[in-house]
Amino acid sequence: MQKSSFHRCAVGSGLIGQDELDQTLAELRAETGQSQVSDDDLGERLIASGKLNAWQVEQLRNGRTKFNLGPYHVIDSIGQGGMGQVFKAEHTIMGRIVAVKVLPRSRSTPEAIANFRREIRTQAQLDHENLVRAFDAGQDGNVHFLVTEYVPGTDLRKLVRAGGLLSMQQAAPIISQAARGLEHAHSRGLIHRDIKPANLLVTPEGRVKVSDLGLAGYFNDPEQVDQYGGKVVGTADYLAPEIILRPDVLDKRSDIYSLGCTLYYAVTGKVPFPGGTMRDKARAHCQLAPLDPRRLVPDLSDEFVEVIADMMAKRPEDRIGSAGDVIERLERWGAAPLPSSLVAEPIAPLLPPVVRKAAPSPMGDTEPYFLVQPLQEHLQDTSTSQMSLGSHPTMPGDETFPSFQHSRSNVFPRHSHHHSTDHTRLMLLVGACIVVLLLSAVAISMIWTMLSG
Repeated sequence: MQKSSFHRCAVGSGLIGQDELDQTLAELRAETGQSQVSDDDLGERLIASGKLNAWQVEQLRNGRTKFNLGPYHVIDSIGQGGMGQVFKAEHTIMGRIVAVKVLPRSRSTPEAIANFRREIRTQAQLDHENLVRAFDAGQDGNVHFLVTEYVPGTDLRKLVRAGGLLSMQQAAPIISQAARGLEHAHSRGLIHRDIKPANLLVTPEGRVKVSDLGLAGYFNDPEQVDQYGGKVVGTADYLAPEIILRPDVLDKRSDIYSLGCTLYYAVTGKVPFPGGTMRDKARAHCQLAPLDPRRLVPDLSDEFVEVIADMMAKRPEDRIGSAGDVIERLERWGAAPLPSSLVAEPIAPLLPPVVRKAAPSPMGDTEPYFLVQPLQEHLQDTSTSQMSLGSHPTMPGDETFPSFQHSRSNVFPRHSHHHSTDHTRLMLLVGACIVVLLLSAVAISMIWTMLSG
């Protein structure tokens, strides 16, 4: 019986042995009573039995037989972002599970390769429990890759979307741990430039690790040249005003602003300036005050909102000055258990398998990239950690923002919402009392006049 392309690739890849495949085929033939088993039915049975996962089956359907990058055996896809593809892999000798970030073929220009190598060297300089650690880097043929620790769990964005808003006691330790990681990076002269919920990875034990240093830049070091040449980079929902107005001047306080926006999101489930284009969001960051979070979550204390406001001050000089100060300001809220939606392993499968009708192509010793299912917004909630998804990062080459003017107003008026409401009620009560007293005085005067007459 002639073997299908899927059958040949499955055995040739080493993912499954010939005996196991023959046994699975025999079971399917016995159940269906048919001698022919389609590749789709075979793939679904291999997934259901746990012999292969959905991503591996998809790769085999597309004719892939090579599943390694150097000494790393690629197990599954974690996701795809603007700066690269990330895969779950295992070191073939050490047995350690890692995350492997691969520069996509579409971005493998000399400039992109230079930037990718720079990211590798940048991450190699950092070693902190609240930063994703780099383990290794290499090149397999024409494929450049970075190996980092694999962080089970989810990221803050998906945690909030799946488990609901975080309380002050849940959000404070997450942001504090992120600040510890940033404090380490800042001490090395690096700013992250893309702090956002999707880049804060949270383990089931509540450990937080800041990921994705692809946009990191040096500050206060004249010998280091910014690779982005003063262009606005980052994610529109979390950009500090000075990044928009003066992207050529790097300041660690920009990370504090983005971390404040992230804290705002964690407790409200909303970005500070929802809706609109990137230009609209940029203008809002520079000129407008976000909605007071107490309007969305009345239980937030005034002191907690004040911390958010001080992190999100429009002018850097009015902002909390360092990551260490952020940690100190948040200490009073302690810690509370995270939502039960946070599980030990990411939800599987990553994305539903997509059947592509493509003619098998011969596989060489080194493939330029692994296939990743197309990312769609409504599917991103089930994607795993260690990728930046659904936040529309601004990259070099995007539209240039106009020079907006700073707003000197407070982020959230210190006596807004609760205090202003109470003040209004008091004024109305006093006014009513005065009116009653005046009317009473008039009435008494009229009665007295009548009695006197």
